[in-house]
Amino acid sequence: MSPKWYEEGEEPDYRFTLANERTFLAWLRTALALLAGAVALTQLVPPFTVEGLRTGLAVLLAVVGTLLAAFAYCRWARVQHAMRQGRPLPMTWLPVAVSWAAAAVGAVVVAIVLIQIR
Repeated sequence: MSPKWYEEGEEPDYRFTLANERTFLAWLRTALALLAGAVALTQLVPPFTVEGLRTGLAVLLAVVGTLLAAFAYCRWARVQHAMRQGRPLPMTWLPVAVSWAAAAVGAVVVAIVLIQIR
């Protein structure tokens, strides 16, 4: 069962539809990697010296991964709808949000490594 808008407008070139689908799948792979990182962090990494930090990072990864999976579909649908209507492709904030979340996790990991070395 496809959404109503999927029947509106004109069918775009299949290459663009498939490229949009590949982008959607790339976002899903990224979301799954974030979720896997959250699981690995809680199950495989020993506790940090700062209590609750490991859990906090795992929650951040899990939340970002879950939101990314949901918003990936929204982005796919918006792009597909725009292509069917012959409109410019919509902007997305997903790359910025994922980049900042990854940078935040990375900064915390760097700080943890530096603290552990001491």
